[in-house]
Amino acid sequence: MRAFSHCTVYRKLFIVLICLCLPGLCIAQTGNAQDTLRVQTAKGYKYNPVATEYKPGIVPFIVPASFIGYGLVSLMGNNVVRRLDYSTKDELQEDHPLFAAHADNYLQFAPAVAVYGLNLVGIKGQHSLLDATGLYLLSSSITGGTVLILKSATHRERPNGAGFNSFPSGHTANAFAAAEFLRQEYRDVSPWYGIAGYAVATATGTLRMYNNKHWFSDVVAGAGFGIISTKVAYFVYPKLKKLLLGKGAMNYNVVPSYQEHSFGLSFNGTF
Repeated sequence: MRAFSHCTVYRKLFIVLICLCLPGLCIAQTGNAQDTLRVQTAKGYKYNPVATEYKPGIVPFIVPASFIGYGLVSLMGNNVVRRLDYSTKDELQEDHPLFAAHADNYLQFAPAVAVYGLNLVGIKGQHSLLDATGLYLLSSSITGGTVLILKSATHRERPNGAGFNSFPSGHTANAFAAAEFLRQEYRDVSPWYGIAGYAVATATGTLRMYNNKHWFSDVVAGAGFGIISTKVAYFVYPKLKKLLLGKGAMNYNVVPSYQEHSFGLSFNGTF
């Protein structure tokens, strides 16, 4: 029986990893080279003020929407999805009753921090650092607002009984929103940045279950909400920027700098 229990746990965790990593492996999106917000020049890259706005289409939303759908099914009474929640929780707690690691509190932000770190070492992303910050703040606002509303509306008890705000997993939503942010910014540089971000997000979701803070369906749904929040932010941000700043051209850039043992930001632009 013990060997069977271990086998079942590892099989389910393998399914978790495959399911949560899947959107990170789906690198291809609709669009073409004209969609990029930076262009190659003789002096390197510069930001293209007339770039086509982000138009993701429907296909990139299918996987995260499926994740959300899976989570919502778990709220509909005693069904196969909900039973999987209980069996996964019981098996994890049986094998690791004293597990307590709080790295998930920090890992949820790691992919977003990586964007700033890459800029610091000179590896530029899709947007200027100022725009990237605006995009991440918008994504975080959408993610946080959605999660807060759903936690209150669903009133699901956490597996450890610590509260009634289990669905969806906020840590996981934040982590996958940050992972999609990293992927969007560096998809033209290398797909491995996005894959690494999704791996970290997957680890965050897995730790939430190991720590007995969330059900399996909470984590899956959180991943879906996080990914979609960032995709929506990339679609909405140019429109909000145009609404706030008008149609006038604006060319600017913000880059991190390090001088005399101190970090800072340098801003240059023309309006």
